[in-house]
Amino acid sequence: MLGSTHGTLTTDFRARVEACGETPRTAVHSTAAPSAEDTVALDVSGRPLHADAPDLARFFRPESVAVIGASDAEGRPNTGITRQLIAWADRVGARLHPVHPTRATVFGLACHASVADLPEQVDLAVLLVADPLPVIEELAEAKVKFAVAFASGFAETGDAGALAQTRLAAAVQRSGLRLLGPNTNLNAFERFREDLDGPAIALITQSGHQGRPVYTLQELGIRLSHWAPTGNEADLETSDFISYFAEQPEVGAIACYVEGLKDGRSFLLAADRAARNGVPVVAVKVGRTETGARMAASHTGKLTGADTVVDAAMRQFGVIRVDGLDELQDTAALLARARRPKADGVVVYSISGGTGAHFSDLATEAGLSLPTLSRAKQDELHQWIPEYLGVSNPVDNGGHPVGDWRGRKIIDAILADPSVGVLICPITGPFPPMSDKLAQDLVDAAEQTDKLICVIWGSPVGTEEAYRTTLLGSSRVATFRTFGNCITAVRAYLGHHRFTAAYRSPFDEAPRTPSPSFRKAQALMRPGQQLSEHAAKQLLRAYGIRVPREQLVTSAAAAVRAAGLVGYPVVMKASGPQLAHKTELGLVKIGLTSASQIRDAYRELTDIARYENVPLDGILVCQMIERGVEMVVGVTQDDLFGPTVTVGLGGVLVEVLHDAAVRVPPFGEDQARRMLTELRGHALLEGVRGAPPADVDALVEVILRVQRMALELGDELSELDINPLMVLPRGQGAVALDALAICR
Repeated sequence: MLGSTHGTLTTDFRARVEACGETPRTAVHSTAAPSAEDTVALDVSGRPLHADAPDLARFFRPESVAVIGASDAEGRPNTGITRQLIAWADRVGARLHPVHPTRATVFGLACHASVADLPEQVDLAVLLVADPLPVIEELAEAKVKFAVAFASGFAETGDAGALAQTRLAAAVQRSGLRLLGPNTNLNAFERFREDLDGPAIALITQSGHQGRPVYTLQELGIRLSHWAPTGNEADLETSDFISYFAEQPEVGAIACYVEGLKDGRSFLLAADRAARNGVPVVAVKVGRTETGARMAASHTGKLTGADTVVDAAMRQFGVIRVDGLDELQDTAALLARARRPKADGVVVYSISGGTGAHFSDLATEAGLSLPTLSRAKQDELHQWIPEYLGVSNPVDNGGHPVGDWRGRKIIDAILADPSVGVLICPITGPFPPMSDKLAQDLVDAAEQTDKLICVIWGSPVGTEEAYRTTLLGSSRVATFRTFGNCITAVRAYLGHHRFTAAYRSPFDEAPRTPSPSFRKAQALMRPGQQLSEHAAKQLLRAYGIRVPREQLVTSAAAAVRAAGLVGYPVVMKASGPQLAHKTELGLVKIGLTSASQIRDAYRELTDIARYENVPLDGILVCQMIERGVEMVVGVTQDDLFGPTVTVGLGGVLVEVLHDAAVRVPPFGEDQARRMLTELRGHALLEGVRGAPPADVDALVEVILRVQRMALELGDELSELDINPLMVLPRGQGAVALDALAICR
């Protein structure tokens, strides 16, 4: 109740306020489990298939705000913050209520002694106190919707701070309010320009300063609508803001600086929401190296995740990962403002043949499509460009035509080609009046076309009129300063629209009930143990994955009988729950063609096992399969995302080449096939040096069956390794020759 009082509130509150020092940084998100009354669609492993976007409208545009620990005393850190919050509240039309136990007024506003004394229920409470935990219960009783905790000293500082953050998160979860922070900053309350129009960039950062380059884009005429500085994410997290921003009509792109993900599943659900809505998400994700991961953990106290898995998950759900803040701002700006492409073809148009050739090399190497213009189009261009200059793509105008009426004719003719979706003009340096006229023609053409025009202004000065006024003054031309950033942004732009046009949410097709295979597999699991090869293959059989004809035997005579049934030649292998690398121990014999060889092999295998002190459950006598492409398909458990599925070149190559692709379930057949095209050794599946093409369809089916196993068994299956999976010639299937499974 707003009018209630607490006997010890004033003393405790005063102590907390007076202990407050410099303000820290920001944070966001909550992993509160749904209540029993909620209806939540779950997949077969019990994980949610969708997440409702939190309604953050009252966070960004509150009607009333309380500032806990407000101050107007000169020299106090809280004073500057209070002043900034008063200005922000005035801009968004919110009523602001200072709260401080010993002040009657703050900057002329009536000040209240405690949260309980607030004159109305507030939407947002900003906590300028050193320890936000005791205030949370007071805010809950006052039914405050949102709170921001600036205080640092939590998970970013080590184990003790992590424990304090756990207590804070638990209190927030019980309270029902949503918390941004701790360890956050004032970026959410920045002043955004209101004189800019068009689609906006919504910004999410875990380190506030890293968002400054994107925020500054406003000075170049690019609109920003929101900034969420998520900090330690004790409750609200990056995923919450992605989900919310993806639903806002004014948001054209979401730009993120991510140091660590709080929960992998929440991130995928948020990325899925953005993909469904066609809203591009561009992210810098720290943690590619061990050093980067360590620094991110010290900053935000979160897992950065195995980078290969994070990278694969982002690609899988259409998140565009870039490396630098310059790429983040350029790519997000282009994606926010550019219309859907009419075609994938890129034409490079320049004053200089050398410039065009240089840029074309880089663009082609990056995977952009530079179609050769038709003979008719080249003949048309040669009306204005000398015959000796190349116009097939890149188009070299030789310089002089841009200085008169011909320049615009050339640009319009290129844009009229139906194969062209993007025109890129690198202007490596100012060369007035030629470069000035070219820039103006490009801007004028951009106003008349629905195709994308990009300009790279290469001058390091950047004060030229053609750049500052003509190019930056256009909302239709995308202007860059480097070749690399332009290529990165255009590739992301074309890729995003291809991706969203074909996107089908894997969560819509994820299995929700266990298959009959699951019940068979559960009976084979041995908690805390590694399964023998024989038992692991039974697990594969349960999911319909083909294994060789084989028998497990415990005597030489039985081995001879088994070889007759399996059919010569055969392979003999020791099978036991502690055997992971049989070949290195000499526990595999191949190409056996007679009963005497079988008996000798049985004796040798059992002798080696006895010498190595390796317990066996028997000797496998297996069908020998020689012709095919050796692949590996496996399952591992990732700290962030849970089960992940990997496919790559198998046999000894897996450890030599490290050629593998990863996906996070659920995913469909299209992603399974895409995994294969990502492999450097993909050509082996197509057939090389006279070898027939491999049965890719069968390989894809194995990947999908392994995914089903990973989803259904969940964390009961700690690891699965099918290596090699022999992919036979097209139409003949795929056979798991060996398998390792570890139960949790």
